[in-house]
Amino acid sequence: SLYVSEYFSQSAQKLSFYSWYGNAKLFHFRVPEDTVLLRWLLQASRGKGPQCTDMEITVHFRYGAPPVINPLGTRFPANATVRPSYNISIALSSAVQNTTFVNVTSPAAGDWFIAAHLPEAAGRIEVKGFSTPCPYMFQADMFVLRLTEMPVLEPGVAMPQTIASPAKPLHVKVFVPKHAAGMRFELRSCVTSQQKACAVRVVLGSITLPQSFQRIVTCTGNVSCSLALASPPWEKWLQIMVESLGAANASVSVEMLASFTACRPGSTSSVLNFSSLNQSLTGPRPGSTGAAGSPALPTREASRNASDQRSFCLQNQPVVREDLDVVSVRYRLLNGPSVPVRSVSPTLLLLSLNTGMDSGGSLVISLLLNKTSVSLANATVVACVSAASPVLSLNATQNCSTAFFQGYPLSVRTSSAEATLIVLYPQTDDWFLSLQLVCPQGQGECNAAEAKVTVYAYLTPCFNDCGPYGQCSLLRRHGYLYAGCSCKAGWGGWSCTDDTKAQSIGVQNLATLLLTLSNLMFLPAIAVAVYRYYLVEASVYTYTMFFSTFYHACDQPGVAVMCIMDYDTLQYCDFLGSVVSIWVTILCMSRVKKILKYVLFVLGTLLIAMSLQLDRRGVWNMMGPCLFALVIMTAAWVYHGVKRRHCYPSSWKRWVFYLLPGITLAFIAISVYAFMETNENYYYTHSIWHVLVACSVAFLLPPRDKHKKPWAWSQKLTCRYQICQNDREELYAVT
Repeated sequence: SLYVSEYFSQSAQKLSFYSWYGNAKLFHFRVPEDTVLLRWLLQASRGKGPQCTDMEITVHFRYGAPPVINPLGTRFPANATVRPSYNISIALSSAVQNTTFVNVTSPAAGDWFIAAHLPEAAGRIEVKGFSTPCPYMFQADMFVLRLTEMPVLEPGVAMPQTIASPAKPLHVKVFVPKHAAGMRFELRSCVTSQQKACAVRVVLGSITLPQSFQRIVTCTGNVSCSLALASPPWEKWLQIMVESLGAANASVSVEMLASFTACRPGSTSSVLNFSSLNQSLTGPRPGSTGAAGSPALPTREASRNASDQRSFCLQNQPVVREDLDVVSVRYRLLNGPSVPVRSVSPTLLLLSLNTGMDSGGSLVISLLLNKTSVSLANATVVACVSAASPVLSLNATQNCSTAFFQGYPLSVRTSSAEATLIVLYPQTDDWFLSLQLVCPQGQGECNAAEAKVTVYAYLTPCFNDCGPYGQCSLLRRHGYLYAGCSCKAGWGGWSCTDDTKAQSIGVQNLATLLLTLSNLMFLPAIAVAVYRYYLVEASVYTYTMFFSTFYHACDQPGVAVMCIMDYDTLQYCDFLGSVVSIWVTILCMSRVKKILKYVLFVLGTLLIAMSLQLDRRGVWNMMGPCLFALVIMTAAWVYHGVKRRHCYPSSWKRWVFYLLPGITLAFIAISVYAFMETNENYYYTHSIWHVLVACSVAFLLPPRDKHKKPWAWSQKLTCRYQICQNDREELYAVT
C-alpha cells in the first residue's frame, strides 16, 4: 500500500479569557477520505512582559460540529442534549512556548473542529491603553496519513488479503448502501506463515470525538468470527482495519466477507408528493384536499396501502428543506404537519443537515400528539433522532442507537402529549427522525391502532433567540459561520436561561436610575457656567448630560431599557460630549483671549470627533486632548504670572476652596474609571464617575470677568433706549 502524508495549517489566534462562546477561538479542518492516521500539532505561546503569568489553556475537539463546552459550569436549556466534549489542557508556566501532539488513529473523514480558550474572565473592565494585556497565542496544525488506493470490499464477495506484519495493519473499506438495515462482517480462513494459531483484531468504523463507537472483535484460531451491525451509516464508506496479534515476523492470510440486510421502504407515491408540493406552493384548490391537507386518495388505493404496510420495514414521509437565512432552516412536511404513526413499521423523516454550514446552530424538534387519534390509552409513540442512519427497531428494544451513533430518544403519550428536543451544534450529516407506536402489553394490540403526531423541526442560530436577557451573535472563522449567545444582567448558560446569578427587576431598575439620574449632577455645573457668562461651556455640559442620560438608558442589559435613537449614535454622542466637556473646561481655566479660546474649542472638537470615529474606546482619545489642554493652560498661567510678577491665580481662596477640591475630585474620578470598574459594580462605580466629574467641573470653572455683572434685567430709559456697557477685557487710554 502507498501512503501519502498531507499537512494543513491555519494562522495563529490570540486567546481570550472565557465569558461566553465568542471568547473561544475556533479552528476548522477537513480530514480527507481514506485517512488512517491524524496528528494534531498544537502550539501555545505567551508574551515575555512582566504582566505575563502562568496560564492553562483548554483545548476542545469534536467531529462534525463545533464542540459544545461549558467552562463556567452553567445550566443548559431544558430538553437540550449535552454530551461532554473531549478536551486537554496545555500549561504555560516557565516555558514561553508549549508544543503538544494529539494522535487519532482511523479518524472519520469530514469536518473536525478545535476550540481553545483561557480560564474564566475576571470581569474587570479595562480601559484600552491603560495597561497592556499579555498576549497568549494558539495555533493548530494538522498532519494526515492516508492510503492512495485502499482496497474495496464488495458486498457478498469474499476477498482474500494478507497482513504482512503486526506493524502494518490491513485497511479496507466497504460502501454501505441506502436502506441497509444491518451489516454482517465475517473473517474466515485465517492462516499464519509460521503455521501457528491465528490471532487478529478487527476494528470496524472510524474514531469520532468526543464519543467513539468503533466495534472491535478479536479472532483467534482457524475458526471463523463475525460481527453484526444494526443500522450502519447509509451512503458512506466504512473503514475496516485488521491487525495481526502474532509474532513480529509472521504474516497472516485472511478472507473477508461483508453482507447487508436490505430494508424495503414504503412511502407515499411520487405522484402524491408532486401534487402536495405543487399545492403547498400555489395554495389549496377546492375539492382536492382531505382533512389533513393532502390530496384525497381513492378508497381502494388507501386500503391497498394499508395492507402493504406489513411488508415494509419503514414508512417514509416526504420532507422539504427550506433555507431561510444563515444557519436557519425550516423543514416542511408535504403531507401536512401531522404524520401517521403505526406499530408495524417506524415512520421516518429525513432532516438534511449535510451542507457543511448547518452545524453552527441548534436543531429543534417538537412533537405534539393528537390525543383523539389514539384509541389505546396506554399506547406510547416512541421517537428517536439519529445521524447517518435511522433506528429501525423501536418496537423491539426501544434502544435509540445505531451502529456508530447514540441517538436522542423522545416519547409522547396521552398523559404527556408534547415533547421537545434541542440538539446543540448538530454534526454535519443526514439526520433521521423515527417514530413508532408501542403498546405495553405487546405489539399485538397495536396492530390496528394509529396515532397522529404533529412534527415541527427547524434549525435556528440560537434557541429562543437567547431569550430576553441575551443577544444572539453570528460568529465567523474564515468562511464558516456559527452562532453563540452573549448573556446580560447576570444571566448565563448556553441560551441565557441560567438565572443563578441573575439580577432582579428591582436591581435592574436601580442600575438604570443610578446611571441616568447621576448625570443630573451636571445641573450645578451648567448653572455655574451660565451664572458666570460661560454660555458655550454650559451648552457643551447640557449636550453631555442629555446624551449620557439616554445612552445609559439604552445601554442597560435588562428590561429597564429606553432608546430614543440608534444605540451606536447615542454611544458616539456620549463619548464625544464627555471628551469635549473636559476639553472646554481646561481651556476655559487657561483664561486665554476669547477669539483664541473659541478657535481652540471648534478645532479641538473636530479633531476629537475624528479620533473617536477611528477608535472610540482608545484611552488617548481622552488623554490626548486633556494633556494638550493642560499644556495650553500651564503656558497661559505662566504667562499671566510672569506678566503680573506673582502667582496665578493669585488668590489663596481660589486655590483652597475651588482648584484643589476640583483637582482632587477629578483624580478620584479618573481612578474609579480606570481601575475600579467591573461588570458587577459597573452601575454604581460609573455613577460615581458621573457625580465626581460633574462636581469637579463646577469647582474648576474660573470666576466671571470683573467688569461683568450678574444676570439681571437690563436698565431701560423712558425713551426706550438701552444703556450699553463696554465688554472689552482691557481698556487702553491714549493721552
